[in-house]
Amino acid sequence: MSLLSDLINLNLSGTTKKIIAEYIWIGGSGMDLRSKARTLDGVVSDPQKLPKWNYDGSSTGQAPGEDSEVMCDAYTPAGEPIPTNKRYNAAKIFSHPDVAAEVPWYGIEQEYTLLQKDLKWPIGWPVGGYPGPQGPYYCGAGADKAFGRDVVDSHYKACLYAGINISGINGEVMPGQLGDELWVARYILERITEIAGVVVSFDPKPIEGDWNGAGAHTNYSTKSMRNDGGYEVIKKAIGNLQLRHKEHIAAYGEGNERRLTGRHETADIHTFSWGVANRGASVRVGRDTEKAGKGYFEDRRPASNMDPYVVTSMIAETTILWKP
Repeated sequence: MSLLSDLINLNLSGTTKKIIAEYIWIGGSGMDLRSKARTLDGVVSDPQKLPKWNYDGSSTGQAPGEDSEVMCDAYTPAGEPIPTNKRYNAAKIFSHPDVAAEVPWYGIEQEYTLLQKDLKWPIGWPVGGYPGPQGPYYCGAGADKAFGRDVVDSHYKACLYAGINISGINGEVMPGQLGDELWVARYILERITEIAGVVVSFDPKPIEGDWNGAGAHTNYSTKSMRNDGGYEVIKKAIGNLQLRHKEHIAAYGEGNERRLTGRHETADIHTFSWGVANRGASVRVGRDTEKAGKGYFEDRRPASNMDPYVVTSMIAETTILWKP
């Protein structure tokens, strides 16, 4: 009898041309990832050629029981995007000629916290207690500083193997928390933590008290910002963000008020600020950008549970399309 791991890792290519396609979508809460698999006759080179497939939306909080079929992208049977399909509106903004001409670039620093499965307490932390104060954990090494590295490294390699544009990882300030990139990466992370027997949390403040929260700092630039004279474009864009601060905060993730307190490398949620090399500001501009007179900026307000479709499209809309 083969081991279960042997069966899971069976290489099917020598016995059949059929492949397994995993369909992934975002559930009704906006953060729960769902998936199911189907067999295809062969490799599909273009995602547009994948067969459309439905799922039971009444079981994911996305449709009533009497009309529960929802397409995975996710649309109603009539072809209308359901309310939780944030990708639809994002696609409209990114296809706008003015936005497309600016070629916006994003780098999202996805932070998350690994929890013990049964206790919902950070891994590496003593049961019912706390580790030493923050300080040695950020980019740390050693069994008493870096917790869950096997999960993180596995996730990193799995993302690269899957072709996901992930640029790096690092241990964060609060032990048990690490940084990464997004939706499919989140799904892969959920699958890896499932195997490892730990729980991943995207809560923006998983542990109350003198501990850093978890964010999704969003680094952003446009073609005009990256060109000579771009620093003035950056300052104008930040000015627009300031004028729409409340709208952005409302869309930047649930529970963010517990994280954006003005402490632990955050700005107060009610006050917009920006500065060069200031990690306590709403928006940070790097010293290299200031020196070069062009580059990018970092919006530090998004929470770890933010929807990247919402945040990225909203930043583009505010800085390129919106007129004060």
